[in-house]
Amino acid sequence: MRVLFLLPGLHRVQRGAEVAFESVARELALHGDDVTLMGSGHPRPDDPYAFVRVPVIPRERFERWPNFPPLRNAPAYEGLSGVPGELRAFHPGDFDVTLTCGYPLENWVLRKPRLRGNRPAHVFVSQNGDWPAYANNREYRWFGCEGLVCTNPEYFERNKHRWNCALIPNGVDTDRFVPGAGDRSRFGLPTDMPLVLMVSALEDYKRVIEGMRAVASLDGVAMAVAGDGTLRDEVDQLAAEILPGRFVRLSVDKTEMPELYRCADAFLHTTLAESFGNVYIEALATGLPIVAHDSTTTQWILGDAAQLVDTHHHEAIVDALREALTPASREATNTRATAASNRFAWSTIAAQYRTLMATAIEVANA
Repeated sequence: MRVLFLLPGLHRVQRGAEVAFESVARELALHGDDVTLMGSGHPRPDDPYAFVRVPVIPRERFERWPNFPPLRNAPAYEGLSGVPGELRAFHPGDFDVTLTCGYPLENWVLRKPRLRGNRPAHVFVSQNGDWPAYANNREYRWFGCEGLVCTNPEYFERNKHRWNCALIPNGVDTDRFVPGAGDRSRFGLPTDMPLVLMVSALEDYKRVIEGMRAVASLDGVAMAVAGDGTLRDEVDQLAAEILPGRFVRLSVDKTEMPELYRCADAFLHTTLAESFGNVYIEALATGLPIVAHDSTTTQWILGDAAQLVDTHHHEAIVDALREALTPASREATNTRATAASNRFAWSTIAAQYRTLMATAIEVANA
């Protein structure tokens, strides 16, 4: 199977979608498929797949630009800057199936009309939401695919009658994300108090501010936030006011993420909705007690392996964190880590992707 993954951030950034695509691509290539990634980073000599570099202007340069359809946000501008290079580099006849989670630009590039021959089957992955798949207004009316990866049950129920769908979670590197003791001095983290970790982009919808206020209500508890975004200045200012001496904001290379998780005593994620949330299973596989918003998606991913509460309510988060930081809670998570490793191994996830890709090719050739 000749497979192309397209996403501007591949090999350059370490967000959830990029991690998922690179991990699935690696597993497919190791099992014999001819896999190519196209992104704005650089080739890595140890990867088993091919990489095509298409430079873009990073989204951070567009944070203050006006938003309007279809350039609704900074990532859309970033994607637009890469379109000319993508069109030059993408040769449809070289592939049986293409994948992206970017709409509209990446989806349109991969589904461009051909004068001769069929274009490859296209699988769209709902890493950034399923809105393109079911909305029929504005630019969304031109969405199309032969296969749709639904990363949570809500997306699957909403789209299963219209598209060739599969409910497929994201995965975790089960060789690296394992329980153990972390070295806090490596990251400049406090060593004399319990530590709550958030791994999140600093954007409004992630609700990091609400998480910070909850930790501030717990005496003698420190907090670390790994991530960056438009709220970085607001986060830093608030931390100085309500968490003086017990807050660290940092950016960590993905190779160091397992060690960072092992430095924490509990994991907190207060966003109300996620397409999936790789951080949930990374924390779970590392054996951390988890506090997260109660939703259909978190119930499906975490079940009873986390404290799921209504994170609209400050006291509910505080009480759940207080319970998560008890020794008994930490001990109970280690057995759950083993179960997570079995369910969310990338080899398992890649096999599910391959099954859907095969059916997408059949749909395209029907």
